[in-house]
Amino acid sequence: MDLREVQALNTLVFETLGQPERAREFKLKSLKSWGFDLLYGKKGGKSCYFTSEKARKVGDKYTEGGVEYEVEKVVSKLSTKQKIFANIEMELGRAYLVAELWEEEGSTEILRVPAASLLVALFKKNRYGNLLEAVRNVGTTTELIKKKGEEGKPLPYEELPGEVIKFLRKAKSIEKDAGFGRLALAYFGKNKEGRPRYWLSWLLPTIALFDLELASKVNKCLDVWK
Repeated sequence: MDLREVQALNTLVFETLGQPERAREFKLKSLKSWGFDLLYGKKGGKSCYFTSEKARKVGDKYTEGGVEYEVEKVVSKLSTKQKIFANIEMELGRAYLVAELWEEEGSTEILRVPAASLLVALFKKNRYGNLLEAVRNVGTTTELIKKKGEEGKPLPYEELPGEVIKFLRKAKSIEKDAGFGRLALAYFGKNKEGRPRYWLSWLLPTIALFDLELASKVNKCLDVWK
């Protein structure tokens, strides 16, 4: 076999099949962990819920994006009839995180931000260095890429070292929690200095990475690839 055939054959692919999750319910504390407060008051003269990155207090009046806001309440707890759902929307090739507050009367959009910008900010804030280094592109799914050393002939699964097998098992568990995943790995062995050579691409649902508990597991899982 020539090199290209060996690379195609031994680049291992592990898939958790299904449609990537686009929407997920989040708690109010998740919204806060993203750096936003939920407020109630006047937005453009209309009473509704909205969010702010800056700390606000009751009575504050301010203008953003040409829209006037007046804060009447800083929400610290949702009622039993209120829920927050966030989803990923694509526009001109860019992913946006869109959050809505759902009530019996209907839903109100409370947040719309570029998903990639917020993910990077969260990875920095929470010191998820592995994720910060690996994130490459963000859509409905986010692609994480790690690579090191010169490429060569990838090893088959049976010849992978124990720490790589352990990584694959952890990754599979994470994909199960996320509901979707696709991991491609080419492991080329170690160089003369004993350092591993590899290339991997890992796709996970973007909305799942806004669950910081799951993001933390992904970050720890990537520890093996130093």
